[in-house]
Amino acid sequence: MTNTLSTTFDPADIEARWYAHWEQNGCFRPERPDAEPFTIVNPPPNVTGSLHIGHALDNTLQDIVVRYERLRGKDALWVVGMDHAGIATQMVVERQLEAKQDKRTNYSREEFVQKVWEWKAESGGAITGQLRRLGCSMDWSREQFTMDEHFSKAVTKVFVDLYNDGLIYRDKRLVNWDPKLKTAISDLEVEQQTIPGSFWHFRYPLEDGVTLADGRDYIEVATTRPETMLADMAVAVHPTDERYKSVVGKHVILPITGRRIPIVADEHADPELGSGAVKITPGHDFNDFEVGKRAGFKPAEMLNMLDENGDVVQTADGLVPEEFIGLHRFRRDELNGAREAVVARLKADGYLIPHIAKTKKGEEVEHDAEPRQIATPFGDRGGVVIEPWLTDQWYVDAEKLAVKPIEAVRSGEVEIVPKTWEKTFFNWMENIQPWCVSRQLWWGHRIPAWYADDGRVIVAEDADAAQSLAGPGVTLVQDDDVLDTWFSSALWPFATLGWPEKTDLLEKHYPNNLLISGFDILFFWDARMLMAGYFNTGQKPWEKLYLHGLVRAADGSKMSKSKGNVVDPLILIDQYGADALRFFMAAMESQGRDIKMDEKRVEGYRNFATKLWNAVRYCQTNGIGASQSIAAPEARLAVNSWIIGEVIETKATIEKALADLRFDAAANAIYHFVWDRFCDWYLELIKPVFAGDAADADSPPAQETRAVAGWAIDQILVMLHPFMPFVTEELWHAQAQFQGGERPYELMLAAWPDPQAEVDADAVAAIDWVIALTTAVRGAKSELGIAPGAKLEAWLPAPSPLATRVVERSAAAIERLARLTPLHLGEEAPAGAAMQVAAGEDAFIIPLEGHVDVEAEKARLTKAMEASQKEFGSLDKRLSNPSFVEKAKPEAVEKAKADAAFHASEIDRLRAALARLG
Repeated sequence: MTNTLSTTFDPADIEARWYAHWEQNGCFRPERPDAEPFTIVNPPPNVTGSLHIGHALDNTLQDIVVRYERLRGKDALWVVGMDHAGIATQMVVERQLEAKQDKRTNYSREEFVQKVWEWKAESGGAITGQLRRLGCSMDWSREQFTMDEHFSKAVTKVFVDLYNDGLIYRDKRLVNWDPKLKTAISDLEVEQQTIPGSFWHFRYPLEDGVTLADGRDYIEVATTRPETMLADMAVAVHPTDERYKSVVGKHVILPITGRRIPIVADEHADPELGSGAVKITPGHDFNDFEVGKRAGFKPAEMLNMLDENGDVVQTADGLVPEEFIGLHRFRRDELNGAREAVVARLKADGYLIPHIAKTKKGEEVEHDAEPRQIATPFGDRGGVVIEPWLTDQWYVDAEKLAVKPIEAVRSGEVEIVPKTWEKTFFNWMENIQPWCVSRQLWWGHRIPAWYADDGRVIVAEDADAAQSLAGPGVTLVQDDDVLDTWFSSALWPFATLGWPEKTDLLEKHYPNNLLISGFDILFFWDARMLMAGYFNTGQKPWEKLYLHGLVRAADGSKMSKSKGNVVDPLILIDQYGADALRFFMAAMESQGRDIKMDEKRVEGYRNFATKLWNAVRYCQTNGIGASQSIAAPEARLAVNSWIIGEVIETKATIEKALADLRFDAAANAIYHFVWDRFCDWYLELIKPVFAGDAADADSPPAQETRAVAGWAIDQILVMLHPFMPFVTEELWHAQAQFQGGERPYELMLAAWPDPQAEVDADAVAAIDWVIALTTAVRGAKSELGIAPGAKLEAWLPAPSPLATRVVERSAAAIERLARLTPLHLGEEAPAGAAMQVAAGEDAFIIPLEGHVDVEAEKARLTKAMEASQKEFGSLDKRLSNPSFVEKAKPEAVEKAKADAAFHASEIDRLRAALARLG
């Protein structure tokens, strides 16, 4: 037998080799027709996307679950595919055209869409290769794409069915309009940013000599968007505001346009805010839209003053002066826009009320406006200010579709983990607004609606069906818009399985078992899957939804390119290996909490893989190879019975943790078992078996230990595999090759541990006692400055039955590990300075004469403790000061907390060391 393992652990070589092997040999979806199904769908990444750290977390957690269920013998299906990403993909291709001094509008719709398909074939889907590098065991043989023919048919069917059920309709409403992308976007795609802005005050003259109670012949209004006054249709005041009761129902004459607009009573106006009067522009403000409807304006009557580019156009009443037509809504490219022109005109005509500010000397200074920080909506992709714009769009009646999902979560039919997210879910779903699903793009699922020349709207699954419904001779023109990308991805759990066809795959794997996603797409995707699932199939899409947090920068801040703190997971994989990154993600994933990126911990988990590698190499040098048994071998030696018990306990802990989706608990269980129990203690405890004559292969203790150790390694590799698939697969085969054989199957297709044994309580108690004693002695030596290898004499005046039994059987092991010899049981210790160390209920007395200058050591420890107490007191005072905690940089507060915790620990340690000296 020869050691087949290299002396160094090289993740890169292992990972590339094993992933290709798994995929080429169909390991990700083995044939298990009669097995219990387990199904999870991957949130489809954008076809334009690259693997970011959030993807790494999300997919690691999914892969852990899928590999675990596969090891448990289930027919585990992990559906993989990509989203066509309408806006993002069209932007990419348009940028490519712009780089060649070309543009989309130079092509027909069909020609441009063809160019997008060509781009996808050449450059799209880079992320699928990156997911492979992470080790994701997805069913690539059935890779899906939301624009595939079968998927597109499903999307069209859903639209038609919703329309026929009255749940999709066309309506004129305000939308979030992105003037750069020239499309409507959803509320969820709008980012609020606070930017410097201004607050202007204007006079709107009352009509026909009407005055307020104080004699003024105007109403004062204030706005951050003065350009919109070109389309004002009313002024609102609160119904109880005494200042304006006499003029409700009267009119003002709008400056610049001369439009006569009513003064209406509406609770939207806040008497405590500004003048209490609010200008109402129903066609360009969401709140004003609702006020306008309450005031009796129909959406079709509301005035629009902007085109798709955000440039001023003539309103329906023709009252906007020619000088404003064509201006952009505000200053752009160093050119003044409508905002600046309106303010200048109102000032020149005497309608601007200046803002009075005071200098540091108390002098009053006039300004056109009050400077303010303004919360402003930006498109998350276009990056420009969003314009509320009145257009005809297609809407889904989300309120009706939300009823069943709300009932399902409330009843427990669908479980959300962590449960704390339920409140957020209910709040959004119970207040859900109509979902605008039309987008003004060319790339995507074209809306299956046709407009007849007689004014009818025909919705059908294809042009032939539409013509049949319209009748012969009727000219039809298809709607130019496409569907919101999230409309199609809402069908992902069932359309990827062949729906609406009743396929065997759909029958077996729907509903899915679990969905794992970031909390940030709870409403984008997860809630919409629930709505789509119940509407289209009558069933829930999945049984359980797990929402994980975000991966943040080391200081807790959100990662962003502008801050320069984005971490590339592929670079981490290059440096430390995919296994290390995966284990970091699992170990740090605590329900309901974000993860702080910590490269040192990633490096630490690479070291963990190296430790396991070296442990297997050590075992091979002692003739320990692969086990031939799933069941635990027979064990007579306490140390072997103990490690079997540890396997049983660890297996149970991991199973409980994964059932509860406590990835951190599962990872930490296998980590501590491998590092602490197996590598640090078991291998140390079995060394004497392989020393001297006992190392003979025919020796019963050696044979038993090789069998148990080989079996324990196999169990480690199986239990660790979902977290670290690459290194475990390599070691799994290396153990068999070391013995001159081959494994009959890959580790990822092996069986989950089934020890078929009980925990030997006596063996566990005995070995844990030895470990506790050794740990205590080593710690005490370190505290008191005694050399680690120094042998110490020890007394145990009143030994427990366990101590007596263990010492009788394992005195040599105690001498080797704890360096205690001789041991005096049942005898009184001699007088003099001594330290006490405990193991269970037993307290050993160890004389210190000849090993420690007791008085000098007391003085040293006292001085160190006083220094730590002083430092702790200073830090504690600083942390108790609200001013420091609130105003200091977050990293300074965190460092102070860490330093305080360190000194608190030092005080406890030094106090214990002093107590040992008496």
